[in-house]
Amino acid sequence: MADVTVVGAGLAGSEAAWQLAKRGVSVRLLEMKPGKKTPAHVSDTFAELVCSNSLRSNDLTNAVGLLKEEMRRFGGLIVSCADATRVEAGGALAVDRVGFSKLVTERLLALPNVEYVPGEVTEIPEGETVIATGPLTSDALGDAIAALFPETSRLNFYDAAAPIVTLESVDMESAFFASRYDRGNADYVNCPMEKDEYLRFVAELREAKQAEVHGFDDGAVFEGCMPVEVMARRGEDTLRYGPLKPIGLRDPRTGRECYAVVQLRQDNAEGTLYNIVGFQTHLTFGEQKRVFSMIPALRNAEFVRYGVMHRNTYIDSPKLLDSQYRLKSMPRLSFAGQMTGVEGYVESAASGMLVGIQTARRLAGLEPLDFTAMTATGALAAYVSGGSVGNFQPMNVNFGIITPLDRRVRGKRNKNMELSRRALDIIDVLAARDREGR
Repeated sequence: MADVTVVGAGLAGSEAAWQLAKRGVSVRLLEMKPGKKTPAHVSDTFAELVCSNSLRSNDLTNAVGLLKEEMRRFGGLIVSCADATRVEAGGALAVDRVGFSKLVTERLLALPNVEYVPGEVTEIPEGETVIATGPLTSDALGDAIAALFPETSRLNFYDAAAPIVTLESVDMESAFFASRYDRGNADYVNCPMEKDEYLRFVAELREAKQAEVHGFDDGAVFEGCMPVEVMARRGEDTLRYGPLKPIGLRDPRTGRECYAVVQLRQDNAEGTLYNIVGFQTHLTFGEQKRVFSMIPALRNAEFVRYGVMHRNTYIDSPKLLDSQYRLKSMPRLSFAGQMTGVEGYVESAASGMLVGIQTARRLAGLEPLDFTAMTATGALAAYVSGGSVGNFQPMNVNFGIITPLDRRVRGKRNKNMELSRRALDIIDVLAARDREGR
């Protein structure tokens, strides 16, 4: 019998299983794919990326860059596979999403102490268990989880994915390659819009027909993944201050800054597919084709995937989980990933990493590692387990939840770099202690 059962082979579950197995723990990995898939998934492989192919900034002056570096220093599976399948995206870590998912699957299943069991899980397994079934947990298992804490309710918000187009269908007479402020290697395709083009686009976007999503309203969306049509309804210039911001981008044909710019980011290693950055949407497919084709460079675009929207569910973690993501009332059960209320690919994987490390140490009779809130990993766990104020909402990692410095540092970037240096010094000590088994 396995030492630990991990339910779900998404980002969090794959990372938890990896960390456990690399420490000698026998893992039984349960995943309902390929027999059954959620509305958002299409592949049979593990750690499938849905909304975007970007794991966001690699810069240590950005909290998510720090979180990835902390994971690297603990031998994280997700970040190592992301590094290995990287596609150019300026200062961001973007990946070939098919190659990334395939590599995660291959590396995980190559471990001799990981047993993969396909099929839907409808009940909570016995023994030491990590539940990492994600925000689209199947109804049967969701009901079984909810029965563990009937005094609280499951929470939910709505999430959306952006469309993908073929590069050859983009009108490059109306677009240009560049990175903002010339950072990187001109990795983005930029599709500029003049003021009149932009205003017509926004007007049509506001009135475009939306697909039916049961229970959806604009107030239920996660701010970090806001559908583009919802942003358009918030104000004429909202998109120009969001995903269509022109700052740092000069059109080489005119030498001036554009009025608005739609950016496309490489989505596969071959460079044949690009996703429309920030264009999460729940418009009908026909309306996506009609309205997005109003962007001059996309007038003849070939859409290989339209945007979709789905409901994400998470639990009331501050009431239910401790700082190791264990269920307070039943510590043999740990939760990981977006269902805990962490938001984002990297954050989900980081929660799985922490769960895997701490569970393996507990089974070996070792004390847990002290991931303090001075680290990004620890700060995220502290937020989820009780550090939020007021109504609990999904959270991306940010420097605001990390313990402040005990001294003043001039300049935001300098301060953030000092926070990162302090965090990585702590992580290095913890990682060395873990390697030595003490």
